[in-house]
Amino acid sequence: MIAAPPIAPWLTLGYVIPHLTTDLDAYQFYRIAPEGMMLVTTGLDLAEYSLAAVERELPVLHARWSLLAARPVDRIALSGVPVASVLGRSRMRALLADAQSRTGLPCDTDLEAHIAALKHLGARRIALASRWPGAVNDALAAYLLEAGIEVIARRSRGRSLDQNKAAGPAADHQLALDLGREVLAATPGAEALLLPGGLWFAIHAVPILEAEFGVPVLTNIASTTWAALDAAPRPLVQRPDPRWGRLLASV
Repeated sequence: MIAAPPIAPWLTLGYVIPHLTTDLDAYQFYRIAPEGMMLVTTGLDLAEYSLAAVERELPVLHARWSLLAARPVDRIALSGVPVASVLGRSRMRALLADAQSRTGLPCDTDLEAHIAALKHLGARRIALASRWPGAVNDALAAYLLEAGIEVIARRSRGRSLDQNKAAGPAADHQLALDLGREVLAATPGAEALLLPGGLWFAIHAVPILEAEFGVPVLTNIASTTWAALDAAPRPLVQRPDPRWGRLLASV
């Protein structure tokens, strides 16, 4: 007998988006998350990929965590790998610990979810493809190395935050394929590919690249969704469709 689908949300993720609008973040979540998993979003107003811009938003971030904690959410996550990257791992983990103490809820960020997912998959030497400038990629690589994960090759299309906000999904899908193929073809020793970026429409590139190169491919929304499911009580009411990649198939 086929189990009936859930009639109400059974797992709710609170998500702080670095931007004032939520569009492709939510669209991609509802494509890959299992039925009955719900996203509750609120936003910051990040102006650019810089430490100064992130620090200006920290008071708002604290308020956003409290706002989500007042909702019936099971977990809170901060989107935005550049946010965590420029803060550095020690400071980001301290902010998460403070948020968890204040809210009484598990608090995560996309980048820490990536780290947990990569370790879960046994990937310690990875390739990176991004839409960010070199300084952001450098900060990301340093953050990952502190967690024991080495970026052994990278390719990027360095664009500003405003340019990434304006990018179209079809073009971004092709960019994910182009950069992913380029870096993986040049790096046969890579154990996984990271395609970070909450605004990057890359979910459809994941199964294509995995089929072509035989390594896991991770996006922000996949890692954060996986982390929420991995921490959820068993048995799960629903599991994600494995066609969205090796990570979600491992839940």
